Amino acid sequence: MYSSNLTGFLLAVVSGAFIGSSFIIKKKGLQRASVNGSRASVGGYGYLRQPLWWLGMVTMIVGEIANFVAYIYAPAVLVTPLGALSIIVSAVLAHFVLKEKLGKMGMLGCLLCIVGSTMIVLHAPQEKSLSSVQEIWQLAVQPAFLLYTASAMAVALFLILYCVPRYGQTNIFVYVGICSIIGSLTVMSIKAIGIAIKLTLEGSNQFFYLQTWIFTMVAISCIVTQLNYLNMALDTFNTAVVSPIYYALFTSFTILASAIMFKDYAGQSVSSIASELCGLITVLSGTTVLHSTREPDPPVNTVSWYIQGNGEPRKQEEEDGSPFNLITVIRQDHFK
Repeated sequence: MYSSNLTGFLLAVVSGAFIGSSFIIKKKGLQRASVNGSRASVGGYGYLRQPLWWLGMVTMIVGEIANFVAYIYAPAVLVTPLGALSIIVSAVLAHFVLKEKLGKMGMLGCLLCIVGSTMIVLHAPQEKSLSSVQEIWQLAVQPAFLLYTASAMAVALFLILYCVPRYGQTNIFVYVGICSIIGSLTVMSIKAIGIAIKLTLEGSNQFFYLQTWIFTMVAISCIVTQLNYLNMALDTFNTAVVSPIYYALFTSFTILASAIMFKDYAGQSVSSIASELCGLITVLSGTTVLHSTREPDPPVNTVSWYIQGNGEPRKQEEEDGSPFNLITVIRQDHFK
């Protein structure tokens, strides 16, 4: 048992290091892509031609695989809190690689996120044992979880259609909120697929069932949506802030979805529920501190020009005494 837990612990540590690094590598790729094309935050997809961005994706996939395998060797109470390691790795690398400064209050916010998430996991109830995809399907179509799914989709659509055009560039919770809400549905689908693969390898083929393919399509759709808006968040806001807020919100929504779908809290003691509530409040406090201390990224390709008396533009550093009005444009080719 000790050897098994040690293996799970090491895999979880490796997972946190890879996932935390992937945030930095992908953002470097996004920055390079924005030089010669539209930024991901305004709908550009030039990053798909950036090898560095793909390296970040591969790094994240390796980290997620390591995390998945860690759950095979060690209990969730050991593995899940170690996911917060990716926040620390991301913040440290962002400080040195991207020159994104994280002040003392930002560090406090990070610490609150980690402590709160750890409290939630340590007092979480035991997970139910599931033996088939059909069993998960029965849980997924119960009225309570259908209501959660409908509410999650409605909130996500509201954020995408109304909030993104108006507040996406200024409020970090828009992009990250979409990723987190959709992410909770991703985890439920991935869990069903994981059970299907495990049972199939044991000799009971689950891929004959339609439910398995429905869960697969839901997972693919949710993952694509998450990646799209996560790229927008990374391209718009400070990485050291995106990472912990995404972790905190994703953890909170996933716990909520799991509680509704699997009825995790049936039979829980009042003290355990109170401890988990305190953990959730701590996580939310951490995200608030991080958001309040966020330093906005400088605008890209901003060039200052003067408008001379004859209406002709010229660069700010040129001075000939002509009367002018000062304006700022995003790209130099506006005056071509």
